[in-house]
Amino acid sequence: MPDNFEIAYPWIFILILLPVFIYWLAPAFRIKSASLQVPNLEKTASLTGLKPKDSALVTKKNKLVSFLLFIIWVLILMTLSSPRLVGEPELKIKTSRNFLIVADISFSMANSDWVIEGKRTTRWEAVKSVMHEFIEKRTGDRMGLIFFGSSAYVQVPFTSDLKTMELLLEEADVGMAGQMTNIGKAVVKGIEMFDQDTIKTKVMLVLTDGVDSGTEILPLDAADLAKKDSIHIYTLGIGDPENSGSDLDEQTLKEISEMTDARYFRAIDTEQLSEIYAELDKLEPIEYEEETFIPATLLYYYPLTLAIVLTLILSLMLGIVSLLKNKRDG
Repeated sequence: MPDNFEIAYPWIFILILLPVFIYWLAPAFRIKSASLQVPNLEKTASLTGLKPKDSALVTKKNKLVSFLLFIIWVLILMTLSSPRLVGEPELKIKTSRNFLIVADISFSMANSDWVIEGKRTTRWEAVKSVMHEFIEKRTGDRMGLIFFGSSAYVQVPFTSDLKTMELLLEEADVGMAGQMTNIGKAVVKGIEMFDQDTIKTKVMLVLTDGVDSGTEILPLDAADLAKKDSIHIYTLGIGDPENSGSDLDEQTLKEISEMTDARYFRAIDTEQLSEIYAELDKLEPIEYEEETFIPATLLYYYPLTLAIVLTLILSLMLGIVSLLKNKRDG
């Protein structure tokens, strides 16, 4: 028997001798039947000196039938006791955080200055490919997705269905939110999403490759609002600010993260971007419940199936015996 086998309700086997007690305590089962009428019974009795007595026919018990019934009863008890194989205890993932990704899809993200597997690709396609891997690893977080350019819109509200989130991420393309880069408006849209949810731990990741071009609200003013709501904003700059073709405003992104007790990262290729996501996993690790979850494989259907099979066999045997007896009596 495997070491990980256990019975959930062993006390059930207290009932194993219940049929024996019932047999001892319950009165015999009586069936009335017609008697044979003998003419001149009293006269015959007086001549022979014998007296007629009341009697009953007690049929002999079939030991095989009794044994099978007892085995079926034991199998039923085994079914009710819930036998199972238990696995190693596992920590249960705790869903206690909203993780919001705010991604820039302005026209500058269409620049083909990144390389994946030796092929040039756009910044957005490169970011998107690595972002899929990051999302898959965030099991336990409720994640949301905002895209921004000139405007900001919610692509995915907070959900634990990460497969759907990856699908909707794949459907987005550069320019869908306009050609400019309005970071302040995107952060405010994220704050609004957090305000509509009750989970207290709030993390925002802002990815952009440009400088804020909005006039409605400045990025640092938006960051100040986020700080008041205890939102941590990690910022991720895409591209190399030393490159003449880059408009990345690192200083503003650093200040946003510092104001909200988070960190700023910069990525100039997919390898560095993967390392940043790994670092984020360390800074915002998946949380687990203190209680452990023990996986179990239920085995009750084995004794239950055997009990049903034996019941069918016993019924068939009794049916055949009854049929043969009727033929013989007939």
